[in-house]
Amino acid sequence: MEGFSKVAFPITSLQKKGKVFHWTPSCQKSFEQLKHLLTTTPILSIADPNKDYVVCTDASKEGLGRFLMQEGKVIAYESRN
Repeated sequence: MEGFSKVAFPITSLQKKGKVFHWTPSCQKSFEQLKHLLTTTPILSIADPNKDYVVCTDASKEGLGRFLMQEGKVIAYESRN
């Protein structure tokens, strides 16, 4: 999902060592946006072990993202900072 790490940043930054956990309006906005992105189209498809897979990855200094596709449909995805 394009821009996932940027959308999730207000929430993931709460996990930094020594940082006080403080849920802000930007955290709530991030949560609502992530919930929408993860629960709406494109909906994850069920993998068919008899068909070819495509693995796509993207990495930068800010994070790592990857997803598994089959026939142009997303099967699974992961992102981390």
